[in-house]
Amino acid sequence: MKDLKYLFAFTIPLMAFISLYFKGIYTFLVPIYAFVFIPIIEMIFPMDEKNLESEAVENKLKNKLFDWLLYLNLPIVFGLLFLILKTVATKNLETFEFVGLILSLGIVLAINGINVAHELGHRQNTTERFLGKALLLPSLYMHFYMEHNFGHHLHAATPEDPATAKYNQSVYSFWFTSTIRQYFKSWKIQKELLRNNNKSFFSLKNDMFWYTIIQITYLVLVYQFFGTIGFVFALASGIVGFILLETVNYIEHYGLLRLKTKSGRYERVKQMHSWNSNHVIGRIVLYELTRHSDHHYKSNKKYQVLDCHEESPQMPYGYPTSMLISLFPPLWFKIMNKRIPRKMIIK
Repeated sequence: MKDLKYLFAFTIPLMAFISLYFKGIYTFLVPIYAFVFIPIIEMIFPMDEKNLESEAVENKLKNKLFDWLLYLNLPIVFGLLFLILKTVATKNLETFEFVGLILSLGIVLAINGINVAHELGHRQNTTERFLGKALLLPSLYMHFYMEHNFGHHLHAATPEDPATAKYNQSVYSFWFTSTIRQYFKSWKIQKELLRNNNKSFFSLKNDMFWYTIIQITYLVLVYQFFGTIGFVFALASGIVGFILLETVNYIEHYGLLRLKTKSGRYERVKQMHSWNSNHVIGRIVLYELTRHSDHHYKSNKKYQVLDCHEESPQMPYGYPTSMLISLFPPLWFKIMNKRIPRKMIIK
């Protein structure tokens, strides 16, 4: 029964469905649930720093339930997307309801879309990677697969990484630098991959071309079936989705720096180069993304067997609370700067 705890992640789209059904002030139910209710219960529940025994790890890796809990997000995300688009296109909503539903869907796209896509994008199975890319589509962030897997994991906690926030950099500045740099970095990585495989830039193997075509096609279809209002809604909720992703990126590596060796290269990624959080509720809702230190240390490990390491820098709060605090830079700097080892600070 303990394995079913990850069903709690589906309470986010459930709240979005309730928001859609009742409308009115309920359209803001998801942001309230995600960034007020969950942070409160995270403070009530004790942190869990336990790691699994080797036998338990084997059993969990064999259990396909953990994979299906990820796959189930695909019909849920796209089903909810269709229902909400149909509603905003056919119902005469108040402006505040429109905004509430944008925020609600955006949160779903971030948690049950991009976050799950991140996990599936690290899998070796082609079908699982395909599902992951599909979940990135509504957030218009399909290039994330390219940059994250071939760029971020190589350059994390270095100035070369767009997704690593510098010391004293505000989250608002980071939204722009990370978003823009990651996109152009994705094209650069794509060109290098094509060159290494003796392929032309105009090859059918240029995934970045396909991502662009697919995302444009998605928006054209939304406009065709749901009109201008549906188009604006899809665009806005997608932006909310990837802004939330970038906020997560911000808190995951803020201020941390890998040192250079005598050869001039950066030391290999260790457990100390990502912020870790053992707050139980955040771990469950985000499919253990909060054990980010171990994920970067061994990126091929599945979410259900990620470990906590003593040497990993620990966040004082869970991810939802930390994301909220990051929106107030002076408070964020006051809390986090003193926790960063001096030698690791990116300035």
